[in-house]
Amino acid sequence: MISKFTTVYPGHVDLPDRGQDATPANERRFSNEHLASVFSKSENVAKLLDKIGFDTIWLAEHHFQHEGYEVTPNLLMFAVHISHITKNLRFGCGFNIAPMWHPLRLAEDFAAADIMTKGRTVFGVGRGYHTREVETFGAPMIDQNANRELFEEQVEIIFKAFNNERFSHKGKYYTLPPEVPYRGYTLKDLTLVPRPIHRPVETWQPIVSASARGVDFMIKYGIKGAVGGGAATMQNNPIHAYQAAAARAGQNLKLGENLMIGIFFHLAKTREQAIREMTPFYEEHVKMFAPLGFMPGFTPEQIAASAKRGNWASAGVPALPDYMKSGAWLAGTPDDLVAHLKGFEERYPGLEYVNLSTSMGTPEAVMLEQFQWAAEAVMPAFGKR
Repeated sequence: MISKFTTVYPGHVDLPDRGQDATPANERRFSNEHLASVFSKSENVAKLLDKIGFDTIWLAEHHFQHEGYEVTPNLLMFAVHISHITKNLRFGCGFNIAPMWHPLRLAEDFAAADIMTKGRTVFGVGRGYHTREVETFGAPMIDQNANRELFEEQVEIIFKAFNNERFSHKGKYYTLPPEVPYRGYTLKDLTLVPRPIHRPVETWQPIVSASARGVDFMIKYGIKGAVGGGAATMQNNPIHAYQAAAARAGQNLKLGENLMIGIFFHLAKTREQAIREMTPFYEEHVKMFAPLGFMPGFTPEQIAASAKRGNWASAGVPALPDYMKSGAWLAGTPDDLVAHLKGFEERYPGLEYVNLSTSMGTPEAVMLEQFQWAAEAVMPAFGKR
């Protein structure tokens, strides 16, 4: 039963123009002062979510985005800050991109955040999807096999460090520790200092391809899965694939259990008004994510058209109502959203977490209005929070 509401805010600044007739994504460039406004925007969103009863705000780690779409580089630093201005809201790392970190630095930083926020920081890991980011930090992204190999070894190291007072590791990418002399002895093992206080560490990862290798890996380490809401497309396959992986490991999970299903939503008095208001935000999402392969079903011609200003319909670029059919987008009244989420409860009896997100480019004032409305007119229809 749905009982916990979360949101993913990828960290976009307010944009001066929005939609297909506005500035193309690759032409956007903002001043440092405007890019830094993401922090005050995030603070205001977090304070409201804390007040109205959301469980978690998930931010995304990204780098070098002068376009203004995803501009929060360090989630753990921000988690500590958010804990000082909220009372109950949890802060989700959605997601720390492991290939851009040394795994032990990531483990140490999370442990510090876990302690300083008194357990309100939720760990999350991902492989990344921006070549500009991952390759710039010296890790593979174009070579997907190498990226996955590196990621899996890093996660193995992180969990060893979390869960063992002493540990060592020898793999393809890391030998930890190196056998070097230290204060009169040869180093054979390490201790993470500090380790997280709140263990086992609740960990999440996006489910994108839902490959057997990927979901089996998640189940092996007890990693929960985020589906939709910017992390993956909304389809049955990831949800069923996760349950099947658990069954292969001897675990009996209800459909939807240990998963968070996300949708992009926009509320208005009528469905028509909601579609009209949400369309420019949806189009900014397309401009950002279509070239990265996150708009399923787009043809190369449609992707190319979405990078240009206007005339998308002539190239057959799908409109918002087309994506609403998939269930990943909801533009309508509060009653429409309640019915949509009740449908989730019926199809996925193990589902506890729902991620209600405003789409890319939504201004701060609209985000605050939408979350307040959802808290007043949608969330009371679901379980005690």
